[in-house]
Amino acid sequence: MAADCAVETWTEFGFLGTSVTPKVRFGTDVFICTGSDEVYVFSTHERRLKAVFQLPGPATDLVESHDKQLVYVACASGVYCVNLQSLLHSSQSAPPESSSSPTELKISSEFLVIEADGVSSLLLVGSVLLTLCQTDSSWLMTLYKTPEQTQSSSYEVLGSFSLPLVSAVVQDDTESKGGRRRSSVLICVHSGDTAPSTVPHGHFRLEPVLFKLLFGVEAALAKSPVIVCGLPDGRLCFLPLRLPGSRLRVLHSLEQPVVFVGASVVMETGPGHAQCLVAVGGQGRVVLIKTEKGGPEDGSSLAGFTEVCVSGPVECGCVDHNCLYYSTGSDLLLLDLSEGSSGKEGKERDDKTSSKTTAALHSPTSLNVCRVVALAEPTCNTAGQVQLLGLSVRGKLQRISLPVRRKEAGLSKQVGRSVRDLLSAIGDVCERASVLKTAIKSKNQILKHLNQVVNISFLLTATANTEDHLPMKEKPIRCHAMTSWSRLLQKDSLNLACVLENSSLYVLERGWTLSITVVPLCCSSTAGEESSSTNFLFPFQHLHPGETLEVSLPIAAAGDSSFPLTVNCSLIFSLSSLLGEEGAASCPGWQSNISLPLNTLTVDWLHALHLNNPTARHKMVTFQSSSITTDPIQAFISSRQIRRSRGADRGGESVSRPEKYSASVRVSSELLRELKSSDLDPKAPKLAPENLCLSLLEWLLSESSGGVKMGHQGDKVAVSSSVVHAHGPNGATVKLTAKEIEVREENTEKDERLTAAEVQVESSSVAAVCGLHHAVLSRIQILLQRAPEKAASMTRVPILSLRQALQRAEIQQSQISGAFGVGMTTGQTSPSLLNVYQELRQNPLLII
Repeated sequence: MAADCAVETWTEFGFLGTSVTPKVRFGTDVFICTGSDEVYVFSTHERRLKAVFQLPGPATDLVESHDKQLVYVACASGVYCVNLQSLLHSSQSAPPESSSSPTELKISSEFLVIEADGVSSLLLVGSVLLTLCQTDSSWLMTLYKTPEQTQSSSYEVLGSFSLPLVSAVVQDDTESKGGRRRSSVLICVHSGDTAPSTVPHGHFRLEPVLFKLLFGVEAALAKSPVIVCGLPDGRLCFLPLRLPGSRLRVLHSLEQPVVFVGASVVMETGPGHAQCLVAVGGQGRVVLIKTEKGGPEDGSSLAGFTEVCVSGPVECGCVDHNCLYYSTGSDLLLLDLSEGSSGKEGKERDDKTSSKTTAALHSPTSLNVCRVVALAEPTCNTAGQVQLLGLSVRGKLQRISLPVRRKEAGLSKQVGRSVRDLLSAIGDVCERASVLKTAIKSKNQILKHLNQVVNISFLLTATANTEDHLPMKEKPIRCHAMTSWSRLLQKDSLNLACVLENSSLYVLERGWTLSITVVPLCCSSTAGEESSSTNFLFPFQHLHPGETLEVSLPIAAAGDSSFPLTVNCSLIFSLSSLLGEEGAASCPGWQSNISLPLNTLTVDWLHALHLNNPTARHKMVTFQSSSITTDPIQAFISSRQIRRSRGADRGGESVSRPEKYSASVRVSSELLRELKSSDLDPKAPKLAPENLCLSLLEWLLSESSGGVKMGHQGDKVAVSSSVVHAHGPNGATVKLTAKEIEVREENTEKDERLTAAEVQVESSSVAAVCGLHHAVLSRIQILLQRAPEKAASMTRVPILSLRQALQRAEIQQSQISGAFGVGMTTGQTSPSLLNVYQELRQNPLLII
């Protein structure tokens, strides 16, 4: 595809046979640097050569000041500054016959403002002049502060930055077809929202998003101009000016000499904001750097590098809003960059769109102009025609006018692009809306779950605050348990089946953990030891209203006498379960837990008994053989020591049978009958005395005291007689007897006799007697608390006295546990146990 251009020659300087790449700078006037020791100033208004600067050496680059008064020219010995106002004044004072000839100005050492060897490129950013030169080992960029006064020659060094040279550069790559040495390229890029409204030559306004993606958030926040440098070795580098500690960094590598770097608008979406950074290599590689969309998950943006190859070698280039113009020496070509930006970008482009884009970028338009070695920035006249200013290899300064594109084609293409842009925007909005919808749904679930947790917390804490006034009120979420003995690996252990019951209206969702802590009520730790409490954690997922969760845990081993045991139940909620592992790691405050206490269970000696009934007789024999005589030799020695000590106490007489200890609790039969009619057995309000004792024994062994039941094969224990034989958890034989006796009532005017039911505990173990005595007192205290008002009014012993008896029993229990826990000898242990037993015998309790 070709297009005919109108070419107009303005002036001619002769054949350009220099070794330096020529440059054309278009400002108020046209400055031509041909690579020789002369710089030409051409007036476009007068259409004549205005002035000629004669330098001490070949000129490599030049730049005009922002106020159009000074021109900085770089050559081998340094940078020279020329005042254009003095030049114009001298030309106006010349004779009339010489007004048509250009003014020749010899640049001497008095114009030298910066001494530097090998300066290849210049750039002026505000009041900062940048020079780029090549040393033996690196590229050196130096920043100078230009003086405020025009006549001043003081240029302060602000800083310098270096970049090491690369050695893998072939000579053919650094030289063009005409044998000229490639020079470096310097431009300044501003963020579109902070750049000035008018930018001079070599400055570009880049889209803020692309600016941030390429040069970092710090440069965007600091509103720092960024210097982009293209080197003959192919590297594309950048340097933020206003950031402390900034350095030259490599942005991309073309792997061939950089001929041109510029910015193109591509698609007009903002006033003059370039959306594409363009870099052209000497062998025809073109790199387009644009903003592309990321994945559909996050909807983020990233900087995309698109590389295409055009016919080379490339001598020079320039860009306008959406076109790249470049010369191969044999032809001048136009590459429409907007063809590669239609439709969706980045990862959303399909294979068909990508192939069309590549074909469009590989199909430039020929302008049928040859031998162009330098181009200035394109301009547009009032008719909308694009005009280029070029310098040919024969030294001709030419104005190249491109044909105007048909409005119909441009309009249809613009409409098509607008439709594609709208469709792309709609798709982007839908994707972002989907991501936001998912995020909102996730947060709603978290808030719903958190609301459940808050409601459960308020429910349990409110119930806990009212428990002091309403001791019988149960929590809507609570635990109850059942004890049972099991045998594993020739060892017996007492297990507790704990059931968590949810009677509330809320669901215990994920994140909740049932915590159970087992603590001996009368534990005595030796010096240097911690408390013997044990904690069990049971995480669970969902527990709906009305559902239960059952867990099993060992609480004591055979031979253990550290009863009663306190079982503290609580619920623990982990806040990190709401956010997940990644979310909790980013929020340290959400890694804590919420602990809500439930109820407390008590496991006493009655819960841990082995009853000698027909269904459990075989188990008891096994238990005795495993727990009592685990070490036959030790058992034999211990029995001999006990017999010898008893014999010594009785004057040397040998005793073969162990001594029996007992304790009793008496309850008025009249009170029991009144309580039995309402609580013990509602179906049988009047029973014979022997049946009353049986019922009392049966109730003591089956009552859910402290929220814990004994583990039997039925709901209640079948007691066939008023005597129950069992074994305690320490292996001692225990006998429970219930009978009616007549008791004389003291402290009354009349000597009255009352009928009472006596529960007697008998065993050869003082620990078993004290433990069971404490357990029976606890049961009777519960019985009196449940008594109706009529029975309560008949009770002559207040509940406070029963509580004092319970406290005394707990003290006795702690004394026994202390005697066994600190490792006393037999001679030390016996007096302590006998004191407790004597107190039990001397202080019988009668409840009437």
